[in-house]
Formats: sequence, C-alpha cells, structure tokens
Amino acid sequence: MQVPARAGQKRDRKVAQRSEFLGSLKKGMLIGAAVLVLVIPALRMAKQQVAPQQPSAPQVGQAMPSESAPERSPAAPSPDAASAPAPAVRLADFKGEQPSEDASLVANWVVATQDHKKHAFVIIDKKDARVYVFSPDGKLKDSAPALLGAAHGDDSFPGIGDKPLSAVKPEEKTTPAGRFVAEPGKNSNNEDIIWVDYDAAVSMHRIRPMVARERRLERLATLTTDDNRISFGCVNLPVTFYENVLSPTVHQQGAIVYVLPETKSPRQLFGAYDVTDPIQVAAAQHERRHQAASARAAMQKVALQPQR
Repeated sequence: MQVPARAGQKRDRKVAQRSEFLGSLKKGMLIGAAVLVLVIPALRMAKQQVAPQQPSAPQVGQAMPSESAPERSPAAPSPDAASAPAPAVRLADFKGEQPSEDASLVANWVVATQDHKKHAFVIIDKKDARVYVFSPDGKLKDSAPALLGAAHGDDSFPGIGDKPLSAVKPEEKTTPAGRFVAEPGKNSNNEDIIWVDYDAAVSMHRIRPMVARERRLERLATLTTDDNRISFGCVNLPVTFYENVLSPTVHQQGAIVYVLPETKSPRQLFGAYDVTDPIQVAAAQHERRHQAASARAAMQKVALQPQR
C-alpha cells in the first residue's frame, strides 16, 4: 500500500525535527561537559582557600591531639602526679593517751626526723608534770606523773651541780629543759639513778618520801599539776614505773631525754615543728639547706686561708 503524499511529508517533518532535537541535545551536552571541566577545578580551588586547614594524620607512635583539652606544657606535672598522695609521715603512737600539744608535737617530730638516732626516747613534760617513755619505733611504753623542780625556768644556774643541797636557793631549784643523753649511774647513797644532766646534778629516780612535811607521795597522786613542783631539780617518779619501765629501757636500748620547756617554745629549744603541716615542713627543709650551704662556705673559707 502506498503512503499518501501528505502523510509522507508529515513523516519527513517529524524525522527532521527529531534529528534536529538530537543534534541540539548532543551539542548541549558537549557544551555542558566543557563548562564542568572548567568550573569544577575552579570551585575546588576556592573551597581549599576558604576551608580551614585540617591537621595531618598522626605518625606512628604520635599521640592523637585532643579537641577539648588545651595543650599541656612539658614541664607541667601530669594529672596523676598532681593527684598522687604525699608519702605518709611517721608519727609517735601515744596508744590512746592524751598528751599536751607540746608533747605531741615534739614526739611526732622526733619520730618523723629520727632525731633520737634509733634509741628509745623519753619526754618530760614539765607543764603537765608527766613523763613518757617510748621505744625506738616511736610506740609509747608507758607514762607516769612526776615531781619536778620547785622553781619555774628552763636553765640551770651556773655551778649548781657542785653546790650542797643546803646551799641551793629557792630560785635555783629548776629542772633544765633541753635534749640530753640518758646515762645510768649512782648517787652518793649508792642508789641507782638515770642521769639527765650530770653536770647540773639532775637525774630521774624513784620518789623518796623522806621528809614527811613535803608530802611527795600525796603530791604525786593528786590529779592537779600545781603541787608537783617540789624537788631541787631532779625528776621523781613512781617506784614501779622507774623500775619496770624507765630503768630497763635506758639500760637495754639507750635513750634520748627531751625535757620540754616552760618559758620557751619547742621550736626555739629543739628546732621542732609540726611535721603534719606542709608549710612548716618546707620551711624546715629550706632552713636545713641554708645551714648546710653556710657550713660548706665556712669550710671553704677556712681551707683557702693561708697556713702560718
């Protein structure tokens, strides 16, 4: 069957239009591709210029940077080191007894600094009229009340040890304060005693109720300390405490005796300080370093002096 002329023309027009459309589409695609080739690199370069520079990947073994925590200086201590507890300080063990503030301070200082040189030590608290005996490890063996010098004061009068008792004046009857090395000995009556200060004739010994009017046993038994000042300067102790605690300790382990002051402070007399206070500990360490430096400088000065 033949196609009519009108129908053939119509078909030819559609074919021509389709060819024209396809040609235009192909041309448009080529132009678009060319535009993309030019535009995309430009956009990429602009984006790189505007966007912040990202950190490079860490190398092997390099720590990953933290986005929230600020950088820490290499000299700054780590959090673990800053939060680490300070080393424990060794303190005296009073085993439940309630000492005075000065007795506690000195006993703790002795134990923490090892001032007693691994010996036993004795604390004589004149204000509290009490004596404490410690083992070398700082544990209390026992304590007891004591009778002390009738006169208040921390120093012995010159030549007091050579005077007969009848010549000792009331104001000279002091129990001297200080650090002493305990020495076993005997008195003029061949009675065993513990010397505190041999030159000043001050010792620790059993209580001697020889003069009835002095009422020494009664004074020792009262709860108040006001009547415990009666001796010429020696330290009078209960018999059982002297024989069972003090004397065996001194004979077997040796002992350092700390007679606490009553007109001075423990720091003035011993250089003692509160070992639980970081500020006082730091001050004491600084003072020791200063003293050591001064001693070295003095030795160097002596060494440089010309020999005569």
